[in-house]
Amino acid sequence: MAQEKDDGLCGVTVVHQDVVERVKNALDDDETFYYMSEFFHMFDDPTRLKIIGALIISEMCVCDIAAVTGMSQSVISHHLKILRQERVIQFRRQGKMAYYSLCDDHIGGIFYQGRIHVQEKEERR
Repeated sequence: MAQEKDDGLCGVTVVHQDVVERVKNALDDDETFYYMSEFFHMFDDPTRLKIIGALIISEMCVCDIAAVTGMSQSVISHHLKILRQERVIQFRRQGKMAYYSLCDDHIGGIFYQGRIHVQEKEERR
């Protein structure tokens, strides 16, 4: 006898109106979700993630970040510009040097939560 595969869909169409109303009232507006999507876009590139990971550990200049990642300064500068525009990182000048750091602790928290999630997923394989 062939075993049926459960596709996770309901077998009937029933809308639980009380649940729907409660959730709709609790959700943020579409504009908030748009800006959240833009923010999370910063985390969809491995190079940017590596830069964020490095800046969690220490404030760094472009040359140091390039050395850590093994990439050219121009590639790193491109990614730093994107991260700066989205207010993920900031920089400070000291003479001719520009040192980059994370804007706030939330970024590190999001980074670590993503890392924990990936590690747990790998352990279950």
